[in-house]
Amino acid sequence: MKKVLITGGAGYIASHTNIELLKGEHELVLIDNFINSSAEALERVQELSGRSITFIKVDLLDSAALDSVFVQHPTIDSVIHFAALKAVGESVEKPLDYYTNNITGSLNLYSAMKKHDVRKIVFSSSATVYGDPDEIPVKEDAPIRATNPYGHTKAMMEQILMDTAKAEDWSVALLRYFNPVGAHDSGQIGEDPNYPNNLLPFVSQVAAGIREKVVIFGDDWDTPDGTGVRDYIHVTDLAKAHVKSLEKLANSSGIHIYNIGTGRGYSVLEMVKAFSEACGHKIPYEIGPRREGDIAEVTGNPAKAKTELGWQAELGLNEMVESAWKWQSQNPHGYNS
Repeated sequence: MKKVLITGGAGYIASHTNIELLKGEHELVLIDNFINSSAEALERVQELSGRSITFIKVDLLDSAALDSVFVQHPTIDSVIHFAALKAVGESVEKPLDYYTNNITGSLNLYSAMKKHDVRKIVFSSSATVYGDPDEIPVKEDAPIRATNPYGHTKAMMEQILMDTAKAEDWSVALLRYFNPVGAHDSGQIGEDPNYPNNLLPFVSQVAAGIREKVVIFGDDWDTPDGTGVRDYIHVTDLAKAHVKSLEKLANSSGIHIYNIGTGRGYSVLEMVKAFSEACGHKIPYEIGPRREGDIAEVTGNPAKAKTELGWQAELGLNEMVESAWKWQSQNPHGYNS
């Protein structure tokens, strides 16, 4: 079995990726510091997959502890790097925290990989690196011009990997996610934020009565209904893209950059309406002012991933909102329910 190191291994996207990897011939070594994840997710992944995983509590800022992981597991073949702070608004308020955690943590990881001659990595990047793109849907060759510290850290982490891949002959896949939503079809694993910074978890908590209403940031955008349009992708589809990326790196060196989205945009009002239908009652909302830094529309062109990885999104809006509601209704307080 190929042994894969997963950083941020107890997180939302990682948990779903773990499930997909465990369906194949992969052995997982997971590390996490539980800043924005839960140990319960690890237990549920093992229950759902019927397989055991190795977990070590490690912070990427602790380079000695990170090095010991590679020493303990000398057969690690590749890395999927999820671990990062990821809230755009918080990054604006606490830029030093984001640069320290995301950049220094990644440098420690890359250095440990070099020391132990691990040359394959799938990096969890973000469409935020594009900023406000000139063309929609955006392609992978669009200019990189992030507009907030979170986006800047992702762009920097990408650049460091690109430079390292050239110098060290690494195989690197940079996956630029659009907007991951939804949950595992069992309802047992899903998104469990300390505070919902993204639309669908917030809508879910309003539907469950945990929060009073959804605030929509502006209804005067240049879109069909005036609310912002984004490319949402089911987290299970996203997880499968990581499996395909590892397969790609097994047979191909160099840098490979992919948009991971559907290419189809949905507005905020469309998402709220769809969730209302999924949960069986109306979701209260109000229109607020535009949020600084927001843009009208961002969707991605996923054609390259289809051509080179043989991957494309299979799940649509109904599956996204229905699975999110199943997770929320079964776990009203997340993993602490």
